[in-house]
Formats: sequence, C-alpha cells, structure tokens
Amino acid sequence: MHTLFFFLLALTVLVAFHELGHYWVAKRLGVKVLRFSIGFGSVLWRYQKQPDDTEFTLSAIPLGGYVKMADEREGPVDEADLPRAFNRQALWIRAAVVAAGPLANLGLAIALIWLVLVLGEIGARPVLGPPEPNGLAAQAGFAAGDEITAVAQRSTPTWFQVWGYLQELSVDSGPIVVSVTTADGATAERVLQVAPEMAGHPDLFAKALGFKPWEPKLAAVLDKVVPDGAAAQAGLQTGDHLLKADANPIENWHRWVDYVRQRPEQAIELVFERDGVRMNATIRPKAVTENNETVGKIGATVLIPDDVKAQIQTEYRLGPWPALQEATRRTAEYSWLTLKMIGRMFTGEAALDNLSGPISIAQYAGQSASMGWTQFLKFLSVVSISLGVLNLLPIPVLDGGHLAFFLAEAIQGRPLSESAMALFQRIGMAFLIFLMGLAMLLDIQRLFT
Repeated sequence: MHTLFFFLLALTVLVAFHELGHYWVAKRLGVKVLRFSIGFGSVLWRYQKQPDDTEFTLSAIPLGGYVKMADEREGPVDEADLPRAFNRQALWIRAAVVAAGPLANLGLAIALIWLVLVLGEIGARPVLGPPEPNGLAAQAGFAAGDEITAVAQRSTPTWFQVWGYLQELSVDSGPIVVSVTTADGATAERVLQVAPEMAGHPDLFAKALGFKPWEPKLAAVLDKVVPDGAAAQAGLQTGDHLLKADANPIENWHRWVDYVRQRPEQAIELVFERDGVRMNATIRPKAVTENNETVGKIGATVLIPDDVKAQIQTEYRLGPWPALQEATRRTAEYSWLTLKMIGRMFTGEAALDNLSGPISIAQYAGQSASMGWTQFLKFLSVVSISLGVLNLLPIPVLDGGHLAFFLAEAIQGRPLSESAMALFQRIGMAFLIFLMGLAMLLDIQRLFT
C-alpha cells in the first residue's frame, strides 16, 4: 500500500501539472475549456462555479487526466461558443495550447529541483574506499581516501551528483575527467574511459567502474525501517541491534549487508537485541535488481552515530538565484540526456533495459518516499522531465504529434486531411501500445529475474 500510495500521488501531481499547462494557456488565449479532469471513468467529485465556466472533476480511475475544450471535430458546439472553439483558433494559439502541457512538466521539474536546492539536503561525501581490483576506477588510479570534487569540471559535493554526472556522461564513449582530493590533501585528476560497448549502457558502466564508497565500521543497529519492507514484515524496529544471522555473528553493518545481498528471497534466522532483551526473528530479504544482478534487501538503514555523521555527511544548499540557475541547467541536461537515450535505443546503441514501465516507476516512487521527502521530490522531478520530453516527441496521439500536424499545416497552408490524420493516429497508437507492452514486459522480467 505504501508503494501504491506514492505511485498514485506522483501520477496525480504530474498529470495535474501537465493538464494545468494546457488549461491555463487555453484560458489565457480565449479558448473555451469545458472540463478539467484528474482521472478517467465515473466522476466522483465535480465543481463548476457558473454554468458557462469550466467543470473541474475527480474521476474513479486515477491513471491520467485530460482537458476538454470546445471543438467542432469532437462534438456540437453552441453557436455563441464558436469563436472560442479550439479548432477555429489561429495556428499559433493551437500550438501554444498543445505545447503548454509538456512545458508545464519541465517547469515543474525546475521548481522541484529548485526547492530541494534551496531547502538543502544532507548527502554522503564522495570519499572512496578501496576500488575493486581490475575495475575502471583502479585502472584510472583511484585510491582509498580519494574524495571526488568534480566530474567533467562540475562540482560534486555528494555521491548523488557523482553518480548523476557519471550516468549522464557514460551515454557516449570516451574519457571522463574526474577531479579528486587525495587522502594526504593533494589535488589530482583521474581519467575514466567509457568503452564503446558500454556507451548507452549505464548498468554495465556502473558495474565495471568498481567504485566503493568509504564505509566506517558500524554496529548493525537499525535506524529507519521501510514500511512493507522485509525488516518491517519480520517485526524489526528502529534501535534493534542485530547480533547473529543463521548462528553466524554479525561483526558490523557492512558484513550484514553483504550477507543479505547474497540471499534474495531466502529465509535468514536472526538473533537481535531490543531494550537489553535478546529476541529471534525470521527475515526473508526481498529480491531487487541492481546493475543486472539480483540482490537481497531488507528495507532498513543503519544507525549512524553523530560523530561518524560529521565525517561522512555534508549539507548541500544554494541561494534562491543560484538554485534557479542550477535547477534550469539540470533540467536542460537531463532533457537532452533523455532524448539521446531514446535515440540510441532506436538505433540499437543503448539497451532496451533502460525502459521503465509502471511497475518499475511504482517501485521507484515507494523507495524514494521511504528515503524521505527530498528523495521523493528528486524522483518527481526526473519523471516530470521524462514525461515532458516524451510528450514532445513527434508521435501522433502525443502532444508532439499534434505539433507535427500543425507544422505540416503551416508548410502547406492548410490542415492535413481527416483521413491522413486518422491514419497517423492509428500508427501512433499502435506504436505506443507496442512501447507500453515492451516496458511492461521488461518490468515483469525484472520481477522474476
């Protein structure tokens, strides 16, 4: 229920802003809007101030939404409303109304990223532990104690920025220059090489990288316990000190994590201490796919003492104006990255595994919400960018398809024939159904592999 709730919350927010873009621009440009609906199907709630005003509704199926405008192509329009009918508007007005939805999603992403940057976030300093032997990091000369200060001259105060920039840059083959401060305080540059066969395959690159964040030796004491996670289902609580797993002593949190990762969906007999009393429990780690590998996770974090937090964590925040500049830059970069990945998937240069369907998105929604509102807002911003970019693609049925029709109308001086538009709409619908089916198939495959 936790995952489902945050998935529906994310969907509602993203769809509401998308449709709000269409609605606001339509109203500003004099188009009559009949209905603004969140959801489909039976209407559960409605509000209409005056008979001639827009009707706002919430419907039973919360998997989308729509804005319905007066349009002679979709039904009769009262004679008094004909000047305000969408189909009778100038080409630039129709294009502005259609483009406003995807642009609203991009604007929402900027606002969400700005909010996170202004409020600030606590993140882990990007300090390396010993890199894996023969990994790309070891080959590039990274060593334990190196703190990554920039990737391709972009500041990286936390691991979140490091991974984000590396994922973005690994779309193309070639060198990635990483700036570090070594354990003895010297500054240096390391060069990671993205091989052609890894370009466009972020999972392969991450696995080959061999980065291991520095981890202090922490006792296996639970801090946050994720609702619906394996730990919660086993009855574990914040403050529980894990002592033994299958009669083996748990020396520290790192050893416990390794033990769990190797046992997805396998029962583990636990001995733990709560308020000075030893107790027993059986826990079954949930299977999660990471870097094309299935691992176990219990859905809990470790308690980090304050003195250790000071060593490994940092607070990252910006002022309002720098935050707006950074949020705009990140949105533009991720939009371009999304387009590049789509293009590479079409040409076969990037793996189709990069597609995420509703099951994966729901899982990400639940996981990000479990990590706190900051992570959930970041998740919302990423999905909002994806939604905006995808809707601008020139595929009939999508907003970008309508914009392509308008471009054709501008070039030839008249709209496309109804038969031509109907044909393109059918092709576009078939393509979207295929794409959604493929994404769902990949989701199901991830669940069972």
